[in-house]
Amino acid sequence: MVNFLEQVLQHPQYYRQFNCGKSLITAFNCPMEARLMKNRFSDMWTEYNYLFYVIDGRKIWHTAKGSYDIQKDSCVFVRKGGFILEQLMDIGFCVMLFFIPDDFICDTLQTRSRPLLKYEEHFEPVMLLESSETLKGFFLSMSSYFSATKDPDPSLLELKFKELVLNIADNTVNEGLLSYFCSLLQEPQAILLRRVMDDNFCYNLKLEVYAELSNRSLSTFKRDFAKLFLCTPGKWLLEKRLHHAQHLISNQRKTVSEAAFESGFESPSHFSRAFKNRFGKGPAAIMK
Repeated sequence: MVNFLEQVLQHPQYYRQFNCGKSLITAFNCPMEARLMKNRFSDMWTEYNYLFYVIDGRKIWHTAKGSYDIQKDSCVFVRKGGFILEQLMDIGFCVMLFFIPDDFICDTLQTRSRPLLKYEEHFEPVMLLESSETLKGFFLSMSSYFSATKDPDPSLLELKFKELVLNIADNTVNEGLLSYFCSLLQEPQAILLRRVMDDNFCYNLKLEVYAELSNRSLSTFKRDFAKLFLCTPGKWLLEKRLHHAQHLISNQRKTVSEAAFESGFESPSHFSRAFKNRFGKGPAAIMK
């Protein structure tokens, strides 16, 4: 899978970038065509949450929890993890993009004079935010930096990132995102680990990535995983992916190739062998 953040960093000709420390990057991208997308579907992941405002265009984010059709004038927050990005080949995509790590969000929220209210824990991988006048004004203020010839000072960029987090935290309409913010501040590590696995099992990610998404070293991840799930990550992932693929074939009439891709298998042949070993029949037989 492609690391979304690294892809942005490696293409400064398409993304004007402002760096704030090692972990915060803003980018502005408005190519006339999708130069970076060679295929209609690209499987990606990112270790940071990201927020973007769509100036023009349309793309579709596919996740384990559902699909999200993102269009012009949308303000969107996407949680860290995997996703499949669908490029509509005849439509460009122009966005203002912010990568925001968990610890920066937590540090900023803890400076609020009023603590966040407790919200019911329910949040999606992709959350559309209310485009309030305050938020629109923020993006308008940022656009002037992209049109300037000189990069803003990193300390000013850090203040702008804090302003963005505090602005969206102050809008009670965005209950899903506020619930996620509360989870970052208060959630036990065991719950975080379970959510990371449930949200990302269907992506072909390395164990090191699952460990990073759950804020653990690889050795700590394996140890905590065994305590929580009573098996190894490899066995758990294979079982989850096979049952997910079975559902896609039986209930959504997906092809073998589609089910393999959408369940995180490296190839249709690998998927077919594993499927037959687990269920006694190959996926093609299940389709019939």
